[in-house]
Amino acid sequence: MEIRKVAVVLIVTVGILLAACSPGTPGAQVSSGVPTSTPTALPPEISSQTPNSEAVPEEALKNGTYLIDGQSITLVDGVAEIEVAPGSASKQVTRYFGNAVNVDLNSDGLMDAAFLLQQETGGSGTFYFVVAALNTGNGYVGTNAIFLGDRIAPQSTTIDPNHSSQFIVNYADRNADEPLSAQPTVGVSKTFKLENNSLVEVVVSS
Repeated sequence: MEIRKVAVVLIVTVGILLAACSPGTPGAQVSSGVPTSTPTALPPEISSQTPNSEAVPEEALKNGTYLIDGQSITLVDGVAEIEVAPGSASKQVTRYFGNAVNVDLNSDGLMDAAFLLQQETGGSGTFYFVVAALNTGNGYVGTNAIFLGDRIAPQSTTIDPNHSSQFIVNYADRNADEPLSAQPTVGVSKTFKLENNSLVEVVVSS
């Protein structure tokens, strides 16, 4: 009789233990070694875009010094005014036009920018130049400017799809035999790159 009682007690005890270890039982402990808490988020400093690839701020372009026809022009809030002659009422006015594109011109991992400047010298002409600002890591340094044309119609500035360190300026101009008063309707695309820290036009074979 005593043996039967012991057997019954053992069966009941085993049943209780099995029920307690069942995965579906509330409060059961999972001992597989796999954490059950929500995965910890990645550190905030990990990003798919590094600071070096950020766009160049427009303020940096509007407050730089650029070389136009051998003359250093310093923009302040996007404008520079210089007297054409001492005491003259006429002024040479250079403005930030825009059409900027972010491009790593010297392949140093720092994002540079290329854009257009507009200049008036007191006459009827409105001259356009392409220029660049190079990111040194401690600020931006302006390059030389390259003349595009007088009273042209700028369209866009894009990265060269065949060379990531070059860019293309698209604009409308006139035929050589047309007067400057004519509407610019001839599409022009010119490619530029940085060579020995100077901006140069790339001769593209047709």
